[in-house]
Amino acid sequence: MEILGGPIFGVAGAGESHGPGVTTIVFGCPPGFRLSREAVQTCLNRRRPGGNKHGTPRREADQVVFLSGLYSEDAGRLLAGPEIEISAETGAIRTQTCAEGLTTGEPIAALVLSAAKKPGHYNQFAGLQGAVRPGHTDLVKFHQSKGFADVRGGGRSSYRATISDVIGGSIARLFLAQTFGAAFLSAIVQVGPLKTDCTLAATLAAHSRNQQISTEAIAAIEGQLAAAEIPALDPDFARRAAALIKETRLQGNSLGAMVEVVAVNIPALAGDPLYNSLKLRLMGVLGGLHAAQSCEVGDGLAVVGRTGSENNDPIRRDGYQTNHHGGLIGGITTGSPLVFRVGFKPTSTINKLQQSVRKNLEEIDFQLKKGRHDPCVGVRAGITLESRMAIEVLNAVLMHQTRQIRPESHRLF
Repeated sequence: MEILGGPIFGVAGAGESHGPGVTTIVFGCPPGFRLSREAVQTCLNRRRPGGNKHGTPRREADQVVFLSGLYSEDAGRLLAGPEIEISAETGAIRTQTCAEGLTTGEPIAALVLSAAKKPGHYNQFAGLQGAVRPGHTDLVKFHQSKGFADVRGGGRSSYRATISDVIGGSIARLFLAQTFGAAFLSAIVQVGPLKTDCTLAATLAAHSRNQQISTEAIAAIEGQLAAAEIPALDPDFARRAAALIKETRLQGNSLGAMVEVVAVNIPALAGDPLYNSLKLRLMGVLGGLHAAQSCEVGDGLAVVGRTGSENNDPIRRDGYQTNHHGGLIGGITTGSPLVFRVGFKPTSTINKLQQSVRKNLEEIDFQLKKGRHDPCVGVRAGITLESRMAIEVLNAVLMHQTRQIRPESHRLF
């Protein structure tokens, strides 16, 4: 079973690209935390297809509904979510869903329906005679599943599966924001050959006071990213990168990208030093995202050419003076911002003629017939990276709390 996070706070999901919908179970959220559907929807809107004109042309509303894990004595407020209906032989069954309430500590169940499905676009990939897209999972998934893989949009290998990541991550980030003032941000720093020196890490360092970033500074950066052509801090780079993405799309090709993801106001001492290292877990979930090919923490590969005296972060009474290590020492948080960069390959599904095979290994010249795809997956990847980071950070924080044994916490009377 695949689970993000865990063993305390974790997320499980189910659903294929062109299936009826995506189901998510979030477990381990502490009780008594006020959660609203609207706050989670805000994060999903950043992920949804059609949310950025430089992403996939597929359009989905991706409206989330909550079915469990929330409670309020004000039933009208609790059950003010969208109505869902099932039409069956015995008639229609309707029910209201949760809009806002306090978490109960029980699993939170969420559902997002899919509407913009075009399964006919994927007929050329069906069966043993089906074509294989170079760089995609078509061949390995077909044979792994003994021929029963869902070929529509890549099935479970589709980026659509990350809806569950964002739902679980949005709950984690909201909890961490309320408890510690934590925030998660991401920005594109490279598209194809175009690079920018304007990074989140450097920008946030300029606003840092005793390793903390103010709410006002965070909001200003979020506004700047939202207003850009693509999520980047350098407007000129954003415009040039957007133009390159558009040009590449018209050529039937795709581009890679580098995305920086940063968490600020993160509590120190979360994580473990070895097999459950937070660095290990974060590099795994960030570098393991669809199409990711590399993952760096802190200054990444740049540290290879330094001496220890150049790379060690000086420490004074008020904390670490620099952050070459990216907020982690020995897999444990230092209180400095968590800084990661994830490199994404060019989208595998393109309109160029390519050498490939059918699933029976007959060699062919592959030409895509139909489909809707991102020309640069990095454009929409930021919110998923932030979400995966938030899930792992909250789990690490809760794991740290298991060391704090207080007898009074176990008194019933």
